[in-house]
Amino acid sequence: MSLAKKVKTALDETRLLILGAQVLFGFQLNGVFQEAFADLSHSTRLLSCLGQFLMTLSVALLVAPSMQHRIVEGGDDSNRIHRTTTIYAGWALLPFEISLGIGAYEVFDHLYGRWVAFVMGTVFCLLAGFFWFGLEAVVKFSMGEKGMREAEKPAPLSTKIEQMLTEARVILPGAQALLGFQLTVTLARSFEQLSEPVKLVHVAALCCVGFTVILLMTPAALHRISFAGEDTPAFFRLGSGFVIAAPAFLAFGIAGDLFVATYRAAGSQDLALVVAVASTVLLALFWFAIPLYIRRGYRAK
Repeated sequence: MSLAKKVKTALDETRLLILGAQVLFGFQLNGVFQEAFADLSHSTRLLSCLGQFLMTLSVALLVAPSMQHRIVEGGDDSNRIHRTTTIYAGWALLPFEISLGIGAYEVFDHLYGRWVAFVMGTVFCLLAGFFWFGLEAVVKFSMGEKGMREAEKPAPLSTKIEQMLTEARVILPGAQALLGFQLTVTLARSFEQLSEPVKLVHVAALCCVGFTVILLMTPAALHRISFAGEDTPAFFRLGSGFVIAAPAFLAFGIAGDLFVATYRAAGSQDLALVVAVASTVLLALFWFAIPLYIRRGYRAK
């Protein structure tokens, strides 16, 4: 398989993983505003906050390869970006696995009590760990090491554009899911009970995510309407700019809604602020700081 095909496949697989992450992330954020959530114990509500933060980490890791491909490699295929995508996708499954167990714990705690919840949450974690890590280790060991470095060469413009549009599709589902949560939660009774400043944070986050969706859909609209589907350097530069800019607004949107959800779950403004700031730093680190640092190192050589 050619290096270009390997990178494309890796990005497509990352898109599949983030589709699963967005469903659980949406449940976690939306569940906080359900009426029965208030009946859960304080410790379970704190676990919910932890699950949300872990899912944010998972999303950060899943989007990071696309940002590195765009910022560091400029859309070119390399063994480094293929290896980075593999590593990040693998690590993203670890917080995903724990967050999945926490989600199961919340559900079974509400339905059947703490001990059943503990058992089922543990079972979900162990099953995910076996199928996502254990099985892969067994298969890799039985097959032996077959990895090899492919020859690197500049990717054709058509391939760069195809992968740029794929990267937009990697980020877009999570943004759409978050926007859907943000729009529907404003109609919940529990949302009306929040203070006006907290509501304003949610509205600001909603605007950020809405703008993210607009930016991510713009390259496809440009390609079809302005360029009639033709692959040109001008479209590649424009589209890449939109794909790079969109996650900045998505990061603020995620951080804002984590603040609102944590405040609602834990009842602590200080904890909500810590979670929001930590998530902002985390997303900025993986999506911008690390890629820019790597690119700077490349240019220094």
